[in-house]
Amino acid sequence: MQTGTHLDREHCVRAVQSKDARFDGWFFTAVLTTRIYCRPSCPVVPPKPENMTFHPSAAACQQAGFRACKRCRPDTSPGSPEWNRRADLVARAMRLIADGIVDREGVPGLAARLGYSTRQVERQLLAELGAGPLAVARAQRAQTARLLIETTSLPMAQIAFAAGFSSIRAFNDTVREVFALSPSELRARVPGSGAGTPGVLTLRLPFRAPLNPSNLFGHLAATAVPGVEEWRDGSYRRTLSLPYGHGIAALAPRPDHIACRLTLSDLRDLTVAISRCRRLLDLDADPVAVDERLRTDPLLAPLVDRGPGRRVPRTVDEAEFAVRAVLGQQVSTAAARTHAARLVTAHGKPLDDPEGGLTHLFPSPEALAGVDPETLAMPRTRRTTFTTLVRRLADGELRLGVDADWAEARARLLALPGFGPWTVDVIAMRALGDPDAFLATDLGVRRAAKELGLPATPAALTARAEGWRPWRAYAVQYLWATDSHPINFLPA
Repeated sequence: MQTGTHLDREHCVRAVQSKDARFDGWFFTAVLTTRIYCRPSCPVVPPKPENMTFHPSAAACQQAGFRACKRCRPDTSPGSPEWNRRADLVARAMRLIADGIVDREGVPGLAARLGYSTRQVERQLLAELGAGPLAVARAQRAQTARLLIETTSLPMAQIAFAAGFSSIRAFNDTVREVFALSPSELRARVPGSGAGTPGVLTLRLPFRAPLNPSNLFGHLAATAVPGVEEWRDGSYRRTLSLPYGHGIAALAPRPDHIACRLTLSDLRDLTVAISRCRRLLDLDADPVAVDERLRTDPLLAPLVDRGPGRRVPRTVDEAEFAVRAVLGQQVSTAAARTHAARLVTAHGKPLDDPEGGLTHLFPSPEALAGVDPETLAMPRTRRTTFTTLVRRLADGELRLGVDADWAEARARLLALPGFGPWTVDVIAMRALGDPDAFLATDLGVRRAAKELGLPATPAALTARAEGWRPWRAYAVQYLWATDSHPINFLPA
């Protein structure tokens, strides 16, 4: 399947005719006779091939005058895996739009963060997606509006502004145009819609099957920082620092989706909270493509066959993860959690959690930049590493967010005192989201490699891993899974 506007028509037709859910989110099918657009796996009888046209984004379908199918709800498809595996301008722009930048700062703000002119950004997105940044953001607002309409009892005026619309008229017009129903009609179609606790939303996060939850949730639970994260009643729960306020996310694996319960202090943060939860759990990955590549190595293939669909556990806050990576240098998981918990208690912002034991937001780089190094229970050299990192993050000299240039971020990290290949690569893998990051010096990876008969020295293992590109971060997950460490097991 090709990317961008140059979709392979023959492959697209075959995917639609076979109702192949693997391609949901990769492209959208617009039906010329009904003026409806669908996901490839739509359950209705496929249209005739001559009546199909294909678009790389929902926004492009909407711009061409098609409305969303009421049966397959294409707006709820998993996101395209392209945006999380690439580091180019379009991919960075799409990650920023998903994080709500256009709604908060407009297209000029998006362009400024990317370091390009507004015209360059618009031209690049239009060429690859068939829609510019405003249209992509509008499609995202429509999806958020639908979610709020169907899952809350909020007045429509509140929903309009919470979803990011600048006016009630724009909200009404967009909902009618995209869904062919008024907001009130959309709510009336859902039995019992609007029930629930104010400020609390329950939703389903889709993913591409298969998804192996063991190492994904096991890693998050085993490394959870007390007060910020916890495993409770079958769910991973954590606090969220968001643009307009704060929140708590509870995430639980289900056979065909992730159950998500969000408690938000400001509903304008809904789109961002969903995006960060999806990124945390790597839900837009294409596990079939990943596993097919890794199976080409005969020594990795048995690991993949034994537990296919492993994801890379990522983060909801890149700066937080970088700080935690430093705290975890050359110490046990338990010691790293203890160090982080002390920082949280001393410098994190308190919050209430009526449903569990969460107590704080993780402290921001600005808060940590004011920490007295002498109060840190760690070797002096690591104090220097810690204080230098948080200063660079606080003053904006080091950017690790969804807009970060991966190569530039790696170079800046390597220039910091106390940052070696392992620390840089684990931040690249879990914070930057680089699917090809590889921890060749990690002891767990080297031990697993030796047991499997793979080269055990970093240089030789790196050479062997050339055949695993561009998915070496996923190979790390399969290698780690050979160990009996708690990170590899779904908590009881």
